[in-house]
Formats: sequence, structure tokens, C-alpha cells
Amino acid sequence: MQTREFFVSAPGKVILHGEHSVVHGKVALAVSLNLRTYLRLQSTSSSEVRINLPNIDTFLSWEITALQPLLAGCKAEQGDLKEHDTDLLKRLREFTGISDDSTDTRSMAVLAFLYMYLTVFAEALASITVSVWSELPTGAGLGSSAAYNVCLSAALLSARGTISSHTSQQESARWCKDEMELINRWAFMGEKIIHGNPSGVDNAVGTWGGFLRYHAGNITPLSRVPILRILLTNTKVPRSTKVLVSGVKDKINKFPSVMKPVLESVSAVSCTCEQTLTEIAAHGPSAEHYNILEELIDINQHHLNVMGVGHSSLDTLCRVTLARGLHSKLTGAGGGGCGITLLRPETDASVIQSTIEELKSCGFDCWETSIGAPGVQQHSSAALNQDILKILNSY
Repeated sequence: MQTREFFVSAPGKVILHGEHSVVHGKVALAVSLNLRTYLRLQSTSSSEVRINLPNIDTFLSWEITALQPLLAGCKAEQGDLKEHDTDLLKRLREFTGISDDSTDTRSMAVLAFLYMYLTVFAEALASITVSVWSELPTGAGLGSSAAYNVCLSAALLSARGTISSHTSQQESARWCKDEMELINRWAFMGEKIIHGNPSGVDNAVGTWGGFLRYHAGNITPLSRVPILRILLTNTKVPRSTKVLVSGVKDKINKFPSVMKPVLESVSAVSCTCEQTLTEIAAHGPSAEHYNILEELIDINQHHLNVMGVGHSSLDTLCRVTLARGLHSKLTGAGGGGCGITLLRPETDASVIQSTIEELKSCGFDCWETSIGAPGVQQHSSAALNQDILKILNSY
């Protein structure tokens, strides 16, 4: 390793429009969320590799001499999870005691880290300590695992020298297009380990940031995007994405002549929103632009209720915010989970604060943040928020 320390971060994600309809070949817009995951990688002389994940109370270390035999016969290829790498995953599961059917957050985070570490440093295992802290809640559909995998990918590849590292002491920096694509491929590999068959949207948003158009498996970043202020609300109501997706499918099969036009309309909402965002990026926002964005939010939320993925908690969110002239919709699978509320530039701070307080009184978590944030970045210690730096340096 040429540099002894790296700091990187990557954003979470929300679905702006197109939930559920995207499963049926329609257009969706995914967007980066300015709640980020931060990672510090430090080279050590301990002959150990260590991972610190304080958000999920996980602090583990392994002797490099114990990890080395796991690589016997390994032929992992960069950025792809090949069939012959299942042997390495099997050995890692046996080594860590993680069963084949285990899907808990802690186990999957450890498995992804060890797999990526071993394949990146296969030629010469390095003594490193990796500490990760996140502003993103886990299991809320906000791309927390993807942000984690993107950070791991960028830091490990930088430390190995596979991609460039940036040494400016005052700024945050990004990589060139080819390096970003490599980061994304490695992060997608980590997502496969955690989720099995992910779409690739979450890690793409974490890598590239901004707004991404997703249609029939094709992911296209929007070249010019605005940053929009939002409230993000976590109703904390648990839900099963699998059950909700299945319910929508059943409704489409039962009422095809009713539901197919709904899917088409949601796709049109996504496309109209994309066009509006492009205009905002090119010419600046206007009151009419925000009127359109708010109407689209309301339309899509009604569509999602028609699909059967609404919830009384989300109805409460929409009611509380609409009473203050704000417009909200669910984001993700629905059935609870999270929602977003668009804030106009002129929205008064007192309105925002009273909204947050009332939503919290309902038992929800609520933050003011923004969407359209930058993707993965490398930071100098001077460029990082000092509170975050203090957390990362405490492990």
C-alpha cells in the first residue's frame, strides 16, 4: 500500500417514481440521498485485518495467516461473481460459521467484506483496519448495503493501487469514468453476496450519485441534475418487499384491463418528472416546475395506493404534510417503510420544524436532507465533517 489511510463516502438512495411498475418493464427514477456511509481504511503493522461496524455493533479481526489458506485455488475475476467463486464463498461461510440460509445484516456485511478483501488483495494480503459508520438506517429500503459495498469497493481498490488515490489535503475527489465503472462492478459483486439477485440500481446510485433512469434492466444516469430538498420519513413499520411485489402481480393478473393502464401512467409520471428535472438543471427552478413535481408526487402516491402497497402510516405522513402545503409519497416497496416530502426553496423553517415534530410525535423518524447528492468520493481528513472524522477515528 502506497498510502496508509483512506476516507471515502457514498450516498444512500430513494426511488423518486416508478416503484413496482419498474418490475413490469416500466420506467423508474432512482436518486441519491444525501445521507451517507463513511469509511476509513488504515494500513497497520498488526498482521491482522479488522472490521469495525458500530452501527450494527460488529467488531471483528482475523489473523492474515488464518485467512491465507482460504485463497487456495481461488480464481476470482475483477468486478464479477463467477461460478467458480462459489468455492471461496463456501469456504468463507465455513470459516466464519455463517450458514447458507443466513441473511441477517451482520453476517452478510462480514461475508461481503471478507470476500472483497480476499479477492482484491489475493496476491498479497494487507494488514488493514476498516471502520464504517453510516447516517443511513439499515433495512429501510434506502440503499444502506449498497452504500457500504460502494465504500468498500472504492477503498480496497484504492489501497491496492488498482485505481488512483487522491492526496489533496483540502478537498473531496472522485475518480475517472473507467475507475468509477470498476468501483460499481465490485460493489455489485458485494450486493450479489448480500442480496442474491439485486437489480444493480442501488450500487449504481451509490457510485454515480444524482438521478438514474432505470428501464428494462438498463441504467442511465441523467447528465445534469438539480439538488432538491426533502423530508425523509421512516415510519418504522416493517414490511416484506417480496409479499408486496407478489400482491401487485396478483392484482395485475386479476384486473389486467384496470391495472395495466395504471402501470403505464406511473411510467409516464417518471418520464414527465425526468423532463422537468432536466429543465430545472438547464434553466433553474421556477414555481411552475415545483407545481409539476408536487402534482406528480400526488398522482404517483394515488397510483401506489391503487396497487395496494399503501399503509395507514403513509396516509398519516401525507395528511400531516399536506396540512402544511407539502406533498409526500412512499418510496420503495411501501406497506410502511419510508416516505419522501418535497420542500420548495422558499419553505419556511418553522413549517419544516413543526412538520418534523408532529411526524416524530406519530412515532416516526424524520430528517431534513436532499436528493441528487454526489456519488462515491474520496476525502482528505480536513475535508470531512469533524464529527464524522471523530467517530471513524475512535475505532
